[in-house]
Amino acid sequence: AYQYGYINIKNLDNTYIISNFALMKNFAAIDFETANQQRTSVCSVGIVIVRDGEIVDSYYSLIKPEPEYYSYWNTRVHGLTMEDTMNAKVFPEVWAEIQPKIEGLPLVAHNSPFDEGCLKSVFQMYQMDYPDYEFIAHAEPPEESWDFSYPTTNYKRSCLEVETPILQAIPGGATARPF
Repeated sequence: AYQYGYINIKNLDNTYIISNFALMKNFAAIDFETANQQRTSVCSVGIVIVRDGEIVDSYYSLIKPEPEYYSYWNTRVHGLTMEDTMNAKVFPEVWAEIQPKIEGLPLVAHNSPFDEGCLKSVFQMYQMDYPDYEFIAHAEPPEESWDFSYPTTNYKRSCLEVETPILQAIPGGATARPF
């Protein structure tokens, strides 16, 4: 039961781009950051739980990445370093806190192939049973509908506007807290 329409992607500098998206009343927005090019190296996760069109919960955690090293380029994207995650929980401990919150909900991600790939990879690395989560990608509109009069920034610095709730990227973190 999705409603189809347009939502705004609002950058932190208050500029907008428009995005075609399935508006849903129940979902979990999720975003991972990685320490390096390995999909298993998740170093943070953020989620926002939406039920009946309202934000009901959010969660953010740093994660001790595996393998435990940071690439220059990844740190440039999210600002996290080994110092930030040296005492963080490992993924299975973090996921044990997240799993009950998202049970039965589709997962929405700006770059779902990346986020779904991270989730599957880290589940496999820790030999955890993967429960076939439904991922829904944030879709871009056709090129002819783009308005280039508004500058855009890195997608990690964007937020999703879902009816009235806004999900904003946490600099140095994940897309998972109400604006």
